[in-house]
Amino acid sequence: MRLEIVHVTRYAYRQPVALSAHRMMLRPRGSSALRLLAADLHCDPAPAFAWTQDVFGNLIATASFAAPTDRLTITNRLTVEQAAAAFPLFSIAPHAHRYPFDYSDDERTDLGALLVPEHDDPGGRLAAWARAQVLGADTDTLSLLQDVNAATRMGMIYVARDEVGTQSPHRTLDLGSGSCRDLAMLFIEAVRHLGFGARAVSGYLFDPPIAGAPQGQHGATHAWAEVYLPCAGWIAFDPANGRMGEAQLVPVAVGRSITQLSPVDGRYVGPAGAFLGLTVEVTVSELPPPLDDARGFRDNR
Repeated sequence: MRLEIVHVTRYAYRQPVALSAHRMMLRPRGSSALRLLAADLHCDPAPAFAWTQDVFGNLIATASFAAPTDRLTITNRLTVEQAAAAFPLFSIAPHAHRYPFDYSDDERTDLGALLVPEHDDPGGRLAAWARAQVLGADTDTLSLLQDVNAATRMGMIYVARDEVGTQSPHRTLDLGSGSCRDLAMLFIEAVRHLGFGARAVSGYLFDPPIAGAPQGQHGATHAWAEVYLPCAGWIAFDPANGRMGEAQLVPVAVGRSITQLSPVDGRYVGPAGAFLGLTVEVTVSELPPPLDDARGFRDNR
């Protein structure tokens, strides 16, 4: 499956302002299931780009702007090949087939903060909610993770939130609702309380259109979680859609928390009232099969 992704972010200002360097995480992470075929990151006004990697290996584009402006448009165009199986099989280490299991000393060292819940848990409420998903003292590990994923989705109402930031897991439980990023953090914190190493992922989601509906979806970026299992590696769990595995997902960045994964992060220097607004448009469409096997990579920086 080949996908075309168009992600446009627009900032508007009442008057020309000076833009600080903007940090952008918009380049997909390649894997055995995901291949980047073409990438074109464009800004208006045009900046100077510097490319680096962060501690998680995410590719960062830092844009520096020379002159004041009353607008900023960031357009990210991608073509990717997604080959993940809809019903994946995972080669989990034999000792980790059943829960609970122990990570090796090296794994625990390398996972580090990804094993530790980052939110306070007064009264152990979240830990108790997570433990309630464990059906017995000796249960199938993957089934347990799927149960937590299902509980995160079935017990909550999905809502699209335009507000900046991510709800705490306790607030999500209190409200019984959350956005994809809120549900992802609830799942991550829950499985960390169960002893799993977990991380946050941001990127794009493709949902095949209903018959007769137009191609492409318009909305925002997507967020989900990954859990590390020995030998199998990082396994994707998408609580917002109740899915497991990488099918239809295009990961862009990973981190300890959703708060680290803003696609665009930048500031301006000018009057407090100069900012007029921000709009984000994301379209993900399936492309027809190529006419031949030529798959040259194009990277326009």
